[in-house]
Amino acid sequence: MADTSFDLILVGGGPGGYVAAIRAAQLGLKTAVVEREHLGGVCLNWGCIPTKALLRASELHHLIGRADEFGLSVEGVSVDIKKMVARSRAAADRLSKGVGYLLKKNKVTVFDGSGRLDGPAAGGERKLKVEKDGKAVADLAAKHVILATGARARTLPGLDPDGKRIWTYMEAMVPKTLPESLLVVGSGAIGMEFASFYRDLGAEVTVVEALDRVLPVEDEEISAFAHKAFEKQGITIHLSAKVTDLKTTRNNVKATVDLGGKSRDITVERVILAVGIVGNFEDLGLENTRVKVEDSHVVIDQWCETGEPGVYAIGDLVGPPWLAHKASHEGVMCVERIVGLDDVHPLNAGDVPACTYCRPQVASVGLTEKAAKEKGIEVKIGRFPYAGNGKAIALGEPEGLVKTLFDAKTGALLGAHMIGAEVTELIHGFAIARTLETTEAELMATIFPHPTLSETIHESVLDAYGRVIHF
Repeated sequence: MADTSFDLILVGGGPGGYVAAIRAAQLGLKTAVVEREHLGGVCLNWGCIPTKALLRASELHHLIGRADEFGLSVEGVSVDIKKMVARSRAAADRLSKGVGYLLKKNKVTVFDGSGRLDGPAAGGERKLKVEKDGKAVADLAAKHVILATGARARTLPGLDPDGKRIWTYMEAMVPKTLPESLLVVGSGAIGMEFASFYRDLGAEVTVVEALDRVLPVEDEEISAFAHKAFEKQGITIHLSAKVTDLKTTRNNVKATVDLGGKSRDITVERVILAVGIVGNFEDLGLENTRVKVEDSHVVIDQWCETGEPGVYAIGDLVGPPWLAHKASHEGVMCVERIVGLDDVHPLNAGDVPACTYCRPQVASVGLTEKAAKEKGIEVKIGRFPYAGNGKAIALGEPEGLVKTLFDAKTGALLGAHMIGAEVTELIHGFAIARTLETTEAELMATIFPHPTLSETIHESVLDAYGRVIHF
């Protein structure tokens, strides 16, 4: 019979839960994970990984369309959406099985089902009931329980997904056919990634955003650059606009859009709702605890502790930034705090890099220019365009910008904002710099390899201090 008493139980096996479980096992805790669907969570199965597999396919389709620029002649190109989806699902399945292997390797017990807090047990432990399809699986107990149940797509009143013509991100990842026209509601990371994917495969794409700019959490200058790039690709964008009604017919969806007081009807084959996410806090047994929930997210302190002793929460369940790597970091930090390790530090949200895999890619870390100035900080700003970088020119990707912000008095790196080819693979340089509390002096003294896109990092720093070389 499987063990039912543990030092730590993770409710949720996503990038927060499974990473925390492995770290706990490394530190000698007897650990279990309760997962109701797929190990790896939404990120691995329905988010980060499969979407990147799809975006890789659309990127290749786009590049093939530019083959003549590179002296190549390609004929007879066609899109097989079923094969694209199959490859994407295979990538997710492979990694999900890999998570199972890692948990087994680290002697973490996995329970297939939904976990629910069931009051205190003897000796200060928490009781947890596990059920699957309405049937009891196990009654568990642990001194510590970490809730890592993630989040799901938010819906708006009157704009309900039907899974057929009105999609959430889940249906958008497994289309049976390629729609000729598409409306994306929301221009955040999820919305613009799908807009890029379908546009690069030839669909007519319209984006409606309630705020006054696309990618609204990014630096305003980067948002403006992205807006121009998206429109150049043929994506129609409506800002400060709201979809007020969706009516489905046999073949289409008729969307009514409020364009600042002026109503307009748009007819498309499919609609993707990308208007944010809500935490999965229901059915966790929180009603009999001191755990607080605000705006669908569990309230925690800087150590991920809830108001209930022995109960913690991490990842998307506790709010923004809604990123897999943030969840993993919180999980490790929370476990190390539980064990009592020295040199454990609370998460600094300003050190969490954000990446959007649309075309062009967008990545950032730290404060935006507006946020820094609102804090009353005198800033030095450096900019370097991809057009001045040799590797970008050689790749045929001259459209891009790297923007760097420093504290004018101390030289501290306040933030970095990037748009262009492969910036999601470059932002870690700035993330490391912030972790090390690097100033402009160390960055300017660093030798960057040539020819690489990473040289744009160096040049943007040099520009902030009047020393830019190649522009």
